[in-house]
Amino acid sequence: MLLNLLSHTFSATGTLSLSTRRQEARTVGRNGWRVIEEEVDWNLSETAIVVIDMWNEHWSWGATERVNVMAPRMNIVLGRARQSGIQIIHAPSDTMDFYEAHPARRTVLDLPHADPPAEREMSDPPLPVDASDGGSDTGEAESYKAWHRQHPVIDIADEDAISDNGQEVYNLFHHKGIKNIIFMGVHTNMCVLGRSFAIKQMVRWGFNAVLARDLTDAMYNPFKPPYVSHEEGTQLIIEYIEKFWCPTILSGDLTTPKIE
Repeated sequence: MLLNLLSHTFSATGTLSLSTRRQEARTVGRNGWRVIEEEVDWNLSETAIVVIDMWNEHWSWGATERVNVMAPRMNIVLGRARQSGIQIIHAPSDTMDFYEAHPARRTVLDLPHADPPAEREMSDPPLPVDASDGGSDTGEAESYKAWHRQHPVIDIADEDAISDNGQEVYNLFHHKGIKNIIFMGVHTNMCVLGRSFAIKQMVRWGFNAVLARDLTDAMYNPFKPPYVSHEEGTQLIIEYIEKFWCPTILSGDLTTPKIE
């Protein structure tokens, strides 16, 4: 199993040093993929976390259970990142009415429009798992909107931002000079890749992106190809992202940084 690792320190000058890992196609010898580790330094003031679709409930009770387990850990990570000066964007799609009066929502709406850059051309191969049935592993016959807010365990501070719109998120990034994005949330093969504020769009706009692979989950039914466990299906999607879209990291060091 090819895993991506994160180690870093927060420096007194406000930089975040990351050791990232991605997968790259071999260009000589037998076809295959190799792991590439790289050191990068990100300015904290130029870095944001986007939390994608961590809803209070999902139409698939299996998905709801996994988010319930993930949310407390994610809240710890977000709290430590917030303390370090990283901008937090909460993006629970289709719930903006619930947050209409929240200061974190009003801040985004008050920002001026910024024109995004021309999009980069990116390879977009098919995903490695079949989620044509909706991806639930718990047998629901059809989907419906079960959510109305973000998971209540995840704190939203006034200095955070709330949006489910890619243009609004870009306006915020332009205003604050954000260049680097850490993505976390669900679901890896759907919203985390495809939303207007998610990995594909932001990479196409030229942002430096990473996925926190231990704070995500997929919609995948093991009774669909490639007929592996739900966890193996999620890992296949993570590896797909590493190959074609962006590196992935572990979130743990965000909770225990070293101060130089």
